[in-house]
Amino acid sequence: MKFETLAIHDGQAPDPYTGSVTVPVYQASTFERESLEHRGEFFYSRIGNPTRKALESTIALLENGRYGLAFASGVAATMAALQVVKPGEHIVASNDIYGGSYRIFEQLLRPWGVSTTYAASEATESYEACITPATKLIWIETPSNPLLQLSDVRALAALAKERGILLAVDNTFLSPYFQRPLELGADIVVHSTTKYLGGHSDVIGGAVVTSDSALHTTIKNYQAAAGAIPAPWDCWLILRGLKTLKIRMKEHEANAFHLAALLEQHPAVERVFYPGLPSHPQHELAKQQMSGYGGMVTFALKGGLPAVEQLVAKIKLFVLADSLGGVESLIASPAIMTLGALSKEERQRRKCTDNLIRLSVGLENAEDLEADLLNALTCGYDT
Repeated sequence: MKFETLAIHDGQAPDPYTGSVTVPVYQASTFERESLEHRGEFFYSRIGNPTRKALESTIALLENGRYGLAFASGVAATMAALQVVKPGEHIVASNDIYGGSYRIFEQLLRPWGVSTTYAASEATESYEACITPATKLIWIETPSNPLLQLSDVRALAALAKERGILLAVDNTFLSPYFQRPLELGADIVVHSTTKYLGGHSDVIGGAVVTSDSALHTTIKNYQAAAGAIPAPWDCWLILRGLKTLKIRMKEHEANAFHLAALLEQHPAVERVFYPGLPSHPQHELAKQQMSGYGGMVTFALKGGLPAVEQLVAKIKLFVLADSLGGVESLIASPAIMTLGALSKEERQRRKCTDNLIRLSVGLENAEDLEADLLNALTCGYDT
């Protein structure tokens, strides 16, 4: 079956007891046992819940994986996936990476005895140069946050297999509609379901997908023991979002492409980062491993931080807020907001400059978004 059919039906059959066409919210902490010796599939909701099972099954199907696991947040999913690494082992990670993942690597794993080296660029050779005999995992975001750089998933999967290590891909920015890393050779896929999978800025969640039974067992055991699980109602909200994922992602992309092309021609803009533009240095790679370019656009203003401040003060439709992937358009300063907790030196190492603006382009009318953005840019640009 095709993607949109899977998103609506598979893992979400009508309720056998009532005929409800949507999966019920099983708001139960515990379930009756048959006897002392026998229990059903569900007996305690930290271990398993019917609503969560439907979500996990559906996300696995959309990523073309065998096993899906849902978590209370994207960083909870990240921490769960990282349980495949043990003290004394080593991770090679993307240079341009989500601040929450960086904090896990540096504040949680490093004191625990797991070290991380950050590739100097997104080139496969840069990752390879960081591999040591202790390396257990390569961790990538593609496109990356916030510079929308790409890593070659197929090439890194081949490298990882050759060296006997694992490859994990954070697929949050594209969703399984535009990219399926397991099909490209990755071992683990991670999502913040808060973003595009939920799609309505009303729920926090995360997910891990794999086709490897041993990896699934390790991550599932952590899920049960640590208990960082989503509540049934949160699972239901994400399931609702998945049903419209295809049509939302296509509209996100159309609006983002329109604005990226517009910004590339504007005199106030120094540079635009969007994989769909032919000017993007990895545009050809984008066409090879992605079926679409997503709804995220980052650009740099010529006027530095003062220009960013003026733009943010003038813009109306774009909401100044953290997060991304909702139906409404959001605007953020990576240096001050999403990566603000990092040191200035770390931001400079990543080329996260003060003049960057990150847009999560929503589903509003493209002409309205264009007018709002042009008005704010004109007001903030000294001609």
